[in-house]
Amino acid sequence: MFENLSERLERSFKLLKGQGRITEINVAETLKDVRKALLDADVNFKTAKQFTEDVKDKAMGMNVLTALNPNQVMVKVVHDELAALMGGSNEEINTKGSPAIILMSGLQGSGKTTFSGKLAKMLKSKKGKNPLLVACDVYRPAAIEQLKVLGSQISVPVFFDEAEKNPVAIAEKAIKHAKQYGYDLVIIDTAGRLAVDEQMMAEIAAIKKAINPQEILFVVDAMTGQDAVNTAKEFNDRLDFTGVVLTKLDGDTRGGAALSIRSVVNKPIKFVGTGEKMEAIDAFHPKRMADRILGMGDIVSLVERAEEQYDEEEARRLQKKIAKNQFDFNDFLVQIAQIKKMGNLKDLASMIPGVGKAMKNVDIDDDAFKGVEAMIHSMTPQERSNPSLLNGSRRNRIAKGSGTSIQEVNRLLKQFEDTRKMMQMVSKNKGKMPMMKR
Repeated sequence: MFENLSERLERSFKLLKGQGRITEINVAETLKDVRKALLDADVNFKTAKQFTEDVKDKAMGMNVLTALNPNQVMVKVVHDELAALMGGSNEEINTKGSPAIILMSGLQGSGKTTFSGKLAKMLKSKKGKNPLLVACDVYRPAAIEQLKVLGSQISVPVFFDEAEKNPVAIAEKAIKHAKQYGYDLVIIDTAGRLAVDEQMMAEIAAIKKAINPQEILFVVDAMTGQDAVNTAKEFNDRLDFTGVVLTKLDGDTRGGAALSIRSVVNKPIKFVGTGEKMEAIDAFHPKRMADRILGMGDIVSLVERAEEQYDEEEARRLQKKIAKNQFDFNDFLVQIAQIKKMGNLKDLASMIPGVGKAMKNVDIDDDAFKGVEAMIHSMTPQERSNPSLLNGSRRNRIAKGSGTSIQEVNRLLKQFEDTRKMMQMVSKNKGKMPMMKR
């Protein structure tokens, strides 16, 4: 996401770099290039025009012409204005109510059902909520079954009534059920609909009126670009939704929706989806997104994802093993599993300052660990616990068993030994492994 925009903006800033004298003319040229970059990223025309005008006013107010590092000043101004364009600060979801009710809306195929599951999982684990998912899509074949499968994956019950064909009645029954059985959060998945379909729009408006939700989230596929913004406006005019969810931000998208939608509908982007896994959901932070667009990474979000997978008891156990130089391949497998749960590997790499740009043309497969896991699983329990047993014949057996080469097995063992030495050195130098705190 944003790779092309990031490259174009970087080229724009270079117009100010290395020039002996900065003038209003080359500042104007830079901003003209910035506007072209935004339009190429499918940002709304009026939004792009207003954005560059705001940047110019701020830059002139900061005396960019006489600054020692005008390029850096311009980057800061653009960063601040990008963050402001996307809302300025994170806006949390409202989960107050008995129960709190969240209504999903959007086009068919935008990812509402999957996102409903992700949101239920997030609010259950992070806020201690007891959620109930509600299947109100009575039109799409297998929609109810899909939600039931997602619910079972995250251990969240799903309310459905296959005999009832009125989504308003299903929603009302679900609220009564939630109150009766003590669910404090109800997430209602609805059918996808076109804004021009009067009957379907009237239906979701009727659901809203019947259940009076705390939140109405408009779920939109970020890959639809400017069309997503136009659709959001039409839905907002009818529903007056409370927030936007951008899905598929891990795709090859130009990012125009993320940059335009707030200014067009004046509603906050509350969440983004970054993959198919149930963990692939992030609260939307405008400043952090501005960091990523300008190639500054997003270490805060990376640490937050790591903390979500962090187990304090497991960390203590691992710390003791490292101190005694007993870190083995079983521990290595646990660490790999935790990294995989954090999300798309290329997305994670882009959060590290400087790495996103370096990895631009590198294809990081989400199954990058597959070969490593196959080699470890081809070891006997004794070999995993005691890697020093791995002589030549054992390594050859592991290579054949995992479908890899002896060179790959040797490389894994060397990397494992280097990692073990480094971890032990850190443990000795600091006395103990640093512990992350929630």
